[in-house]
Order: sequence, then structure tokens, then C-alpha cells
Amino acid sequence: MKIDLNSPVLSQLPFDKNSKQVSNGSIAGSQNSTEDRTTLRSDSASVQALTSQAMQYPAVRQDKVDALSQSVQSGQYKPDPTETASAILASQVE
Repeated sequence: MKIDLNSPVLSQLPFDKNSKQVSNGSIAGSQNSTEDRTTLRSDSASVQALTSQAMQYPAVRQDKVDALSQSVQSGQYKPDPTETASAILASQVE
């Protein structure tokens, strides 16, 4: 049986564009390929949930800023330099 490669019927058949032709004329699918492939997918429901949760919090916690500002202006804010230095060093290790 001979296969006519110029047949109009062949153009209507599904064709895997990722397939490769090997030396014996048969087609090797992408499963035999030696290249690595990675597909990253994001779960849009999770992304939307996290985005809406993040949007509930203000960018600046103005109440904290106002309280700290008032403490500094009144002279009541007296940070411990040892604790400050320890916190800085601890943040550098992480």
C-alpha cells in the first residue's frame, strides 16, 4: 500500500507540531524528546483570594504612625539601643 503525501486528505488530519521526524521516516512524539519542559500554572482563585485579603489592609497603619509620632513629640519614646542593635543584627542573619 502506498501513501500519497500530496493528498488533500492529509491536510485535514490533526498534526502534532511538536513531533519530530526521525531517520527511518517514522514520527517520534514529544515524549521521546530530550529537552526539559516546565509548565507553571497559577490557581487564579488562590491569587484572587490573597489579593483581596491584602487589599483589606491599608498600606500605612496610620494609627500606629500617629501614636509613635505623639510619643516622640512628647518625649515618652525612649528606645533601648541594645534592643535596637540586637534586632538589626538578627535581621541581617536571616
